[in-house]
Amino acid sequence: MRASIAGLLLAGAAFAGARDAAALTVQEAILRAKPAVALITAEVRAEVTMNCGQGPVTVSPAPFVETGTGWFVDGRGWVVTNAHVVDPAHRLPAWVTHELKKKAIEQACVAPVLKARGLMRGQRPDLEDQIRRQASDLALASAKITPQPQITVLLSNGTKLPAEVKKFSPPLLLDNSGEPLKDSGRDLALLRVKDGVYPAIALSNRDSQIGDPVHILGFPGVVLTHELLNRSVTLEASVTNGAVSGFKQDTIGQDVVQTDAPAAHGNSGGPAVGDDSRLVGVMTFVSLSPSGGAIVQGFNFLIPSKDVAKFLTGTEVRPGESRFNPIWAAGIDALLEGRYRSAVAKIGEANKILPGLSDVKRLLAEAEDKVKNPPPRPFPWAWATLGVTLLSGGAYGGMWGRRWWKNRFRVQPTQVIAFIENGLNPVLLDVRTKAEFETSPLKLPGSMRLDPDEVERAPLNLEPEQMIVAYCTSPEEACAARVSHALRVRGFKNVRILKGGLGGWTNARLPVEAKSSLPSIGLELYKNLTAGDSERRRFKPGDVIFREGDDPRDEAYLIHSGTLEIRRAFDGEEKVLSRLGEGELVGEMALFRKGARSAGAVATSDVELIVIREERLEWLIRNRPQLTLEVLKRLSNLVVTTDKERAQAGIVR
Repeated sequence: MRASIAGLLLAGAAFAGARDAAALTVQEAILRAKPAVALITAEVRAEVTMNCGQGPVTVSPAPFVETGTGWFVDGRGWVVTNAHVVDPAHRLPAWVTHELKKKAIEQACVAPVLKARGLMRGQRPDLEDQIRRQASDLALASAKITPQPQITVLLSNGTKLPAEVKKFSPPLLLDNSGEPLKDSGRDLALLRVKDGVYPAIALSNRDSQIGDPVHILGFPGVVLTHELLNRSVTLEASVTNGAVSGFKQDTIGQDVVQTDAPAAHGNSGGPAVGDDSRLVGVMTFVSLSPSGGAIVQGFNFLIPSKDVAKFLTGTEVRPGESRFNPIWAAGIDALLEGRYRSAVAKIGEANKILPGLSDVKRLLAEAEDKVKNPPPRPFPWAWATLGVTLLSGGAYGGMWGRRWWKNRFRVQPTQVIAFIENGLNPVLLDVRTKAEFETSPLKLPGSMRLDPDEVERAPLNLEPEQMIVAYCTSPEEACAARVSHALRVRGFKNVRILKGGLGGWTNARLPVEAKSSLPSIGLELYKNLTAGDSERRRFKPGDVIFREGDDPRDEAYLIHSGTLEIRRAFDGEEKVLSRLGEGELVGEMALFRKGARSAGAVATSDVELIVIREERLEWLIRNRPQLTLEVLKRLSNLVVTTDKERAQAGIVR
């Protein structure tokens, strides 16, 4: 028992120590990673000077804004996102300046003309398009633009941090013929914000497998622009779940991981983490319908974590390193495990390091509420189960021990046969009580008789090493157990007990002997009788056992001792049909016929009968083929005898 408890304690310690290495719950994995996710904004403001036909004019059009998702890879202020998210502000491509010029033309050229003519936008689309074309032809080529690009990182506490691009691998772009541009790269950008202590996401150090869970975190545009949501949606990342569904390559041969986790515009650059809260990949592009350009969900693609690690090579970045992370993880663990005071302390400490992060605030409020209003403690099923297991183990161990102790000298009938076949030649010792021995006509083949009351003094011409197998018919082999103990005390070292006794031997369909000559049907009946067939009736010479015409009362009989006559009246005169002795079956015909007794039975000596009920006899006939065969032989002989008697009497059927 002590060894079992020690094993359980060691196993529990090993489990606790391996917790960090094991997969977390989905909730815990997401909570650990989510504070490190931030909204990335690439904004290009500009001053545009142009001539709409009435002299130069300078305007500041609405800025060009591109949003995406980024995540802290190093808690000292290093952020990773997609290159295409920050490209408009980083490289200021021509199409961005063109868009700003078009906005400036709308503001400086189109709007004043419409206003002068007393028209509103959309009121005269044809005229509006004409004015726009004329202004574009006149002003677009000569427009001068002074851009003011800026990249910002917005944390979930509302803090907006200016960012600088420190490393850039261009996005994969295609020309009009569908061929990749020469400068296409891995679509990754490394940003630097001011020094501080920030959450961080570590990179996975294992290759993804088909079916691995994936959780994509980010700021999808459909949520940011949803008319029914307030502006706080820009602070907290959304999460979608799925699995790794394939491994592909892009048009320039770079590996990408396919996933069925949903994504949308705005998720670009966001982290996809596994159940260990480590980075599986970076969201890079979705799939669009060929017909309408709508996003086809279930076919989204990630830059593998190993490629992110390769991209960071040669930089100062230490992936996953953050003073915030272990404190935050400890607070989550404490909260989910119901250690609310510890959760308040740890989450509060994380909140002091970087105040106001949305997930930190929410979990801190939840922990504080649990401290003030503790939920009902759940029943300690684990400890109860352990206790019940230990108690059950002890109880069953004790039961097994007692059973083993009781059965350590007992052998099955088949084992006895094996002893004989292996040349051990066990001596079979019949140790039934005197009453039981005299009652049953059966014994094991070649067995010796030993009266259990004489076991201490009866001579046994056997060697002390001789194997002895004692058998009886008492419950739980009590008589054989007592005799075997006494024989061991006398110096016999190899004494065994036959499990089940004589009944177990016959139930195993092993051969038996009759102490006296018995008819075969009687032998088969004795072999199959049990303690439930113990009702016996005794009759004196001349006693009527049953009369012709009597109700059989669902009873047949086995003659255990003595003799009787079967008698029947013919023309008023009673005649003897047969004389039956020990081992014969009597009265079964009425049961088979479902009728009255066709003849009577009278004892001619002291008779002892064993009563066999109809349902018991029917069961034996259905389930004991040898007995059924003997009954058929008996009935066949009776039919032949009856036919002979009819022939001699000249009776025709």
